[in-house]
Amino acid sequence: MDEIINKVANSPLQVFDLEDYYIPGIRTQIDLAPWLHEGFILKEKEFREALKNHDWHQYQDHFVAIHCSTDAILPAWAMILVTAHASPFAKKVITGAIEDIEIILYTEILSKLDYSVYLDKPIILKGCSKKPVPQIAYVLAVQQLQKYAKSILFGEACSAVPLFKRR
Repeated sequence: MDEIINKVANSPLQVFDLEDYYIPGIRTQIDLAPWLHEGFILKEKEFREALKNHDWHQYQDHFVAIHCSTDAILPAWAMILVTAHASPFAKKVITGAIEDIEIILYTEILSKLDYSVYLDKPIILKGCSKKPVPQIAYVLAVQQLQKYAKSILFGEACSAVPLFKRR
């Protein structure tokens, strides 16, 4: 009987798994609409009072996204004021949808990595993940890996799609 050889395990292929760079923590979205008159009109005195009376401790160590679920036209300072209240408690505060938290976190961490360890190596950019990895993270990663890698594949070793090969 012939021995079964795991060619993938024995290959020089390096796996770049974006899930490894996922930052754990609670993601929370703050909607400004409930603090607006009829969900659309910002009355400064009432808005400031609502923020003052809000329990900001509930966002302790959260990643917070501030947005408005209505089409209200808000002054620029409104989001900034909410940020000023949330920042002492939250790990990070952004404006936008809750999905934007992942985009910002991945952008920050991917910009700080040392990609030179992948010099002249074949890389597989792992495609499946159990954690929320935004599409932009793959785009950013491939741009950096391309500067160093011999080749880049996407997916899993058993069914990878070629993306790049150095000439």
